[in-house]
Amino acid sequence: MNKTSSAFHEIPIASAAVTPRSAVSPIQIWAIIGGLILTVQCLIWFNWITGPYFVRVPPGPSDPPLYMKTILTIWTTVILAGLPVGIYYFIVRPWRRERRITTDGMLLVACGLLFFQDPLLNYFNTWSTYNTWMWNRGSWVQNVPGWISYGEPGRMMAEPLLMNAPGYSYGVLLCTILGCWVMRKAKARWPNISNIGLIGVLILWTFVFDLVIEGLFLMPMGLFTYPGAIQSLSINAGTYYQWPLYEGLMWGGVQAGLCSLRYFTDDRGQTFVERGMERLQGGFIKQQLTRFLAIFAACSLFFFICYNLPAQWFALHADPWPEDIQKRSYFTMGICGEGTERLCPHPALPFEGKNSAYIDANGEVVIPEGVTLPKIIPFERGANQ
Repeated sequence: MNKTSSAFHEIPIASAAVTPRSAVSPIQIWAIIGGLILTVQCLIWFNWITGPYFVRVPPGPSDPPLYMKTILTIWTTVILAGLPVGIYYFIVRPWRRERRITTDGMLLVACGLLFFQDPLLNYFNTWSTYNTWMWNRGSWVQNVPGWISYGEPGRMMAEPLLMNAPGYSYGVLLCTILGCWVMRKAKARWPNISNIGLIGVLILWTFVFDLVIEGLFLMPMGLFTYPGAIQSLSINAGTYYQWPLYEGLMWGGVQAGLCSLRYFTDDRGQTFVERGMERLQGGFIKQQLTRFLAIFAACSLFFFICYNLPAQWFALHADPWPEDIQKRSYFTMGICGEGTERLCPHPALPFEGKNSAYIDANGEVVIPEGVTLPKIIPFERGANQ
C-alpha cells in the first residue's frame, strides 16, 4: 500500500506530549459519528425485522426467462460462498499471523454495513427496483424516518439479501483494493501527478468498471433496474437494463472516498480518521472498537454524500418507466402497474407518499382510507381585518 506522509502529517512527539489527555482527538470525533450512525441503523433494522414489512415481495404473474433465473441463482451462490473466504482472508488470517485487525478487516465489516444505504436512493421517488423473483423480505425503507415514496407490506423496495449483504462486504472491499492498485499504477506512470489527479484517474476507472459490471452484466442478467433513469443520459435507453451514466459518476465518488481512505495513510499506516489514536486510553478492545467506528463513519458519509444525496435530485427528475420494465411484474415490486390500480411513477403524476392521494389507472383521484383532503381557507376581508 502506498503511504503518502505528505498528505497526512503525523502529530509531532513533542506536541503530543504536551497535549492534555482530556482533549478529544479526531479519531474520537469520527467514532462518535460512527456510533450514532450504527445505532440508528440497528434500530431501523430491528423495527423492520419485528414489524409488518418483514415479508416477501412476490414476483407477480410474470416469470423471468430461464437464463435469468439460472444466472441469478449461480451468481447468488458464488457471492454467498465468497463471504466466509473473505472473512478468513481479511480478518482471521491477519489475526492469526499478526494478532491485530488490519484496515482491510475493518473495511470488510464497514462496507458490509453500507448495505443499509443501498435502497435509500428511492427516498422521495421510486426510480430503482430489484428483481423480486430473488429471495427477499422486502426492506427497511418504510422504517426510515421521513420516508416519502409509496410502499406497503408486500409492495415495496425488495432487497435480495442473500446477494447484497455479502456482496457489499467483500465485494466493495475488493473493488476498493483494485482501485488502490489503479492509483499505484497511475502514480508509477506519472510520478508528478497530484493527489487530486490520482482521484480523477480513479473516478474515470470506476466509471468504466461500473459500466461493465452493472450496465453490461448485472443489469442484463436481471438483478436490478433503473426504471426512472433519465433516458437521454442512459445507455440502452428504453430497456429493462438501461444504465444511467450518472450512476457511474455517483458510484465513482463513493469509490474515490473509500480508495482515498485506504490509500492515503501516514507513516504509521493510519488513515486520516485514525489520527490521535496514540492518545487513546483503554484496552485493546476499546481502541479497536473506536478505530472501527471511525472508519465506518467515513465510509458511511462517503456513500451518503457522493451517492444518496445526488440520487435524490435524479429521483425528482425521473423519466417515465419504460414499457419493457412495466410488463415484467418481477421488476415492479408490486407498487404499480397491472393489478395494483396505481400508475407507475411518471413526470405527469404527483409524487406519491405513504398517505397521499393518487391517480388510478382510470385517471381518477383516489383518497386513501382515513385521509382527508385539505380545504381552502378564505382570506379575511372587510374593514375589521
